[in-house]
Amino acid sequence: MRTAVVVGGGPGGLAVSGALARSGWRVTLLERADRIRPEPTAVVLWPNGIRALRAMDLAGGLDAIATPLPDGGVRRPDGHWLVQPRQTPVERLPVVVHREDLHDALIAGLGERVELRTGVTVRTVRVTPGERPAVGDGRQTFEADLVVAADGADSVIRRQLAPEASLISSGCAAWRAVIPWYRAPSLPESVSGEILGAGYRFVAASLGDRGSSGASSRGGIHWMATAAGAPRPEPPETQLALLRRWYAGWPAPVDELLAATDPGDLVQQEIRELRPLPRAYGFPAGPGGVVLLGDAAHAMPPHLGQGTCLAFEDAATLAVLLRESTLPDAVLAYDRARRPRTAVVVRQTRRMSAVLRARGRLALRARDAALGTITPRLLGSAAAVATQWRPPTSSS
Repeated sequence: MRTAVVVGGGPGGLAVSGALARSGWRVTLLERADRIRPEPTAVVLWPNGIRALRAMDLAGGLDAIATPLPDGGVRRPDGHWLVQPRQTPVERLPVVVHREDLHDALIAGLGERVELRTGVTVRTVRVTPGERPAVGDGRQTFEADLVVAADGADSVIRRQLAPEASLISSGCAAWRAVIPWYRAPSLPESVSGEILGAGYRFVAASLGDRGSSGASSRGGIHWMATAAGAPRPEPPETQLALLRRWYAGWPAPVDELLAATDPGDLVQQEIRELRPLPRAYGFPAGPGGVVLLGDAAHAMPPHLGQGTCLAFEDAATLAVLLRESTLPDAVLAYDRARRPRTAVVVRQTRRMSAVLRARGRLALRARDAALGTITPRLLGSAAAVATQWRPPTSSS
């Protein structure tokens, strides 16, 4: 039986562990924390991420936890439409899922061939000709035919295998929250949509149906705000007050949602990215190898909502290639398949970052003047990338 060590219990690590186990692999999943705790926020899954889950046979319960995200268009803070809402075909629409629901679904998909070990901090990786790849925590060595580094943007494995890839600040911070239905404001229209301002962005989406959700449900309204600048060191109460001041006067439902948010709902995150990207995503070692997956391979800002989707793409691609090729050929094939794909998405994300980070009076005027032409074109290109990807097949 082939064996794999997966480092990292995030969505990508859980997905690839379940996919490999279903293909007959014996998997050891290593997680640094004492237990896996997903953020109490939500994630948008575009059609490419959904197809990847289906390819791994992990989308069986997705309909029960996902809410279709209708095209709400894009506005400026003055209410001017940059992109009018459109009648987008259902198959091209993304869905929004509570991270805790997604986590539960991925955990359920692990099966009996996955051994989950928590409290393990990987510190070293071994990639030596003639020996199977391995990772270690200073006390124990975990050896397998394949090592999957899904250990996030701060990946220890990537730093050792691809030191040229530097993790840097993207120059902005993000705040997320889910307002449960019992506390959410009553709004006359759908809250789905996006508002782009000079250095600021606000996105909101409904999680489920208000009428079918109770006080203990994970349903509600999810929102995310990004702002240029460093993360705020103040307590959540002060951060929330700042957000209400920064976004005061923006079109509905921004004021209403921020007013209904409690400090305990707030999750702040520094936005970081890899520059440059790693020179390789696959590293042969003896009869097997090591691969980088998810944020360990291509950490990027969340402006196009593709981080989790790309991690699922990585996992689905790796699972298919491992069924069709022998190691270490599959490791090299994975590298060839994923680097061009992620480079395209990262390039688009960086273009959006540059638009959102505009600072200074002249830069902001130019940015506002360009938003009307740049944003629709860029978002349309991003949507095409999201809808066009298909899992590799035997004929690929």
